[in-house]
Amino acid sequence: MTWHGASDAPPSARIVSLAPSLQRTERRVAEFILTDRSGTVERTAQELADAVGVGRTTVIRAVQSLGYEGYPQLRVALAQELAMQQSSDAEVGSDGSMLGTLRARVARFGSELSHAMAAMTDESLLAFIETLDTAQRVLVVANGLSVPLGLDLMLRLNSAGRPTEQIVDAISQQISARQLGEGSACVAFSGSGANRATLDAMRAAKESGATVLTITSFARSAAAELADIALVVPPANESFRHELTHTSRAVHMLLTEQLIELFIEHRGDRARDARAASLSVLGSALQE
Repeated sequence: MTWHGASDAPPSARIVSLAPSLQRTERRVAEFILTDRSGTVERTAQELADAVGVGRTTVIRAVQSLGYEGYPQLRVALAQELAMQQSSDAEVGSDGSMLGTLRARVARFGSELSHAMAAMTDESLLAFIETLDTAQRVLVVANGLSVPLGLDLMLRLNSAGRPTEQIVDAISQQISARQLGEGSACVAFSGSGANRATLDAMRAAKESGATVLTITSFARSAAAELADIALVVPPANESFRHELTHTSRAVHMLLTEQLIELFIEHRGDRARDARAASLSVLGSALQE
């Protein structure tokens, strides 16, 4: 398996998405490239192999797994990515204060969002939306720090006229998933793609005949491999370790909001009428 996302996705996004599931030696190459992008631009394939402690063929396999024809193409892509990052860094600085640091970090995060959706394809996105539209039942599964994301998606889908359910208890998730049946859909959130409770619910849904959808951070995670349709959102220039220790869900939340907008556009008047009804309820609940 190799890269199937956007052709202009930068090397960092590809590495973050694919590295956790590469062969051990190929993963070492990918992680080395990520930690020393500027140095890699200057090295030959053999020099990189010597630096990592692997054979040159391993370097070539790792590069091809990232979706590049060969090592020269990777070096060019790295140089382009570094140039773009330096341009962004020049525009974003901190004045040394806590607030300045916060503003700089938020600005940096914003500059990295342009490639947040680089691992998706138009086909997978359309299939995801169409499945949500036509499913008889929709069950959202999320555990750990992904629970708020699942709740947000469930509420937004309901307000758009797509009745959706979410169950927090892990055992109850499996029971409900096992009873979904053909024609229904299970949407699973898992940043790491390795949460055991979420994977168990996905398997239960699959055994029932339901279509399994997932939103995750890594293209070859267990969740992505198990799902019928996977939307992969790599952490912005981070790593699997960073995903486990910092567990940012900002990009996934952004995707959720935009998915609902796409869903409403796809569904047309039915969704717009449902949203209008939801806004009417909200309006009556507000007090001057």
